[in-house]
Amino acid sequence: MYATHPVPPAELPAKLSRSTRRVYDALSGVYPISTMLFHSRAHRHALALSGIEDGMRVLEVATGSGEMFRRLVGANPNGRTMGIDLSPNMASKTQRDTRREFPDSAACCQAVDARAMPFRDGSFDAMVCCYLLELLSAEDICKTVAEFHRVLRRNGKLTLILIGQNAPFFNAMYQVCTRVAPAFWGRQVEERLPKVIRSHGFQITRDQTVKQIFYPSRVLVARKRLPGD
Repeated sequence: MYATHPVPPAELPAKLSRSTRRVYDALSGVYPISTMLFHSRAHRHALALSGIEDGMRVLEVATGSGEMFRRLVGANPNGRTMGIDLSPNMASKTQRDTRREFPDSAACCQAVDARAMPFRDGSFDAMVCCYLLELLSAEDICKTVAEFHRVLRRNGKLTLILIGQNAPFFNAMYQVCTRVAPAFWGRQVEERLPKVIRSHGFQITRDQTVKQIFYPSRVLVARKRLPGD
């Protein structure tokens, strides 16, 4: 159905990508704490809005600690769920934890660069991507969204979670964090992402804002369109 070979780390082109991979490799053991504190509520809402049904071919891009990935596997026990992450340590941890919790599932995680994914056109019915695009340059965001469109089937659903920009105090704190550790925090891109998504052949069908403690997230669900739709 689709290839399962990872992109070798030597082929990851951008300097920031190398820094990001090193940071997330180093934090793979403790990152789940951040996920549970700030992201788990947005994950629940994203899954509820995604339209994912059992038996689908599902891809999560940027699995991180695997909290969302395990939700996807649980919702798709008879389908095939694939996960990728730039960090080999993150991908490996997600794979181990998922195998432990769902030993009979057809789930697999790999270290892959989202800007050049090793999957055939139209390989997936649905895709999920949480808090990745903040870590990419404007050019790489466009490359990645184009890859999303390529590997999704016609009318396939893309579900994104973005760091929200609707809380001024949080925005100010985030800008400080970005200056201190850009490879970990990235920068907020939520306000301009809908235009990018639409320009790459998607129609946004759901849009919801979620807050956990003080951390805002925005959940977008979009349908892949083709010329003539």
